[in-house]
Amino acid sequence: MLPANPDGADQYGGGTILRLDFNPPEERVHGFEIIDLSTLHDRRLRRRRRPDLVHRVDFHTLTLITEGSGEHAIDFVTHPCRPGTLLWVRPGQVQSFVRPGTANGTHLLFTSAFPPHTSSADRLVNEWSGSACWQLGASPTYAVLSTLLGQLRAEYGRPEQTVSAEILQLLLATVLLQIDRLPHPDSGGDPHAGGEVYARFRAELERSYATTRRAADYAHHLGYTVKTLTRACTAATGQPVKHVIDGRVALEARRLLAHTDDPVATIARRLGFPEATNFGKFFTRHTGATPGAFRQAHRNQQ
Repeated sequence: MLPANPDGADQYGGGTILRLDFNPPEERVHGFEIIDLSTLHDRRLRRRRRPDLVHRVDFHTLTLITEGSGEHAIDFVTHPCRPGTLLWVRPGQVQSFVRPGTANGTHLLFTSAFPPHTSSADRLVNEWSGSACWQLGASPTYAVLSTLLGQLRAEYGRPEQTVSAEILQLLLATVLLQIDRLPHPDSGGDPHAGGEVYARFRAELERSYATTRRAADYAHHLGYTVKTLTRACTAATGQPVKHVIDGRVALEARRLLAHTDDPVATIARRLGFPEATNFGKFFTRHTGATPGAFRQAHRNQQ
């Protein structure tokens, strides 16, 4: 389990975005918890933390809405929540329950280390995916996932000494593999289309986006050519490798501008820009707004 430090500094690029570690009140199974969404909100209120507070998590959360309605924001996209809504928030993403409303459902929390490493579900957990929300409605997939989550809850609710972590791992792997069959509505393509090359590139990009924006550096480090990376990125996202790199940097810039009070020059240095003017040109080119205008516009919306 990660150390309990719910108000710790942000490890994903610095800044003061609230980071929530995996720290359930009762650790029945190492690296795993399944609760009602309403229980999560009650827990936050007891800790005097607003449900709509912007934060990152250091673990994965899967939420299947089964009743009521509300809204959930993940990286500047607000998703309407209603019965049949499935949300997958990955480590490092910025989220908030902008309007919890009456939405309730099953809320699954697990660390990246929990799924069985012998299953391809381990790949799904550790690879990047742009998809965060699916509207399943009353589809057969909703019925399947509801059944699997019910089985997870039944196993997790057994007397503590009889709960099987292995059964939970295998059931979770089945849930993830079922989700992997769904389309990728907000990823710009199919993340699996780029194969191992794209998966390795995305993992390296997450580690190094604040260090280098040169496609040649990624190619050299991974042992590929720039052409190979471009083919993989185009297959997975519809964009060449340089656009994918710059898009990742621009996303982190938007997060830090919107959710911290750090000066633009500080954010620029954190993202690898020695000069704030160069960062400003980069940000404007990729978002259509200056850093200051973007920050002000976001705050005017709050």
